[in-house]
Amino acid sequence: MSLKARELYRSTNGARWPLIRDPGSERVFGRHEPNLSFGGRSSDISIGDFLPRGGHGPEHQELLRLIGTLVDREEPA
Repeated sequence: MSLKARELYRSTNGARWPLIRDPGSERVFGRHEPNLSFGGRSSDISIGDFLPRGGHGPEHQELLRLIGTLVDREEPA
């Protein structure tokens, strides 16, 4: 099965932070994809490690906003 991804944030320098779920294992993690000019490699990080690391960047704020939408959803009767 292929990974499912949703972009959390894209910085002005082109770096991306997608939120990824592996349907086979149900593992959910964040990935940092640096822009090509930085020459870095993509790195994966568990959600539990991602949130406390820095914690105040726009990519963190967007993940917290998405988590908050789970609370706002209507529950089926």
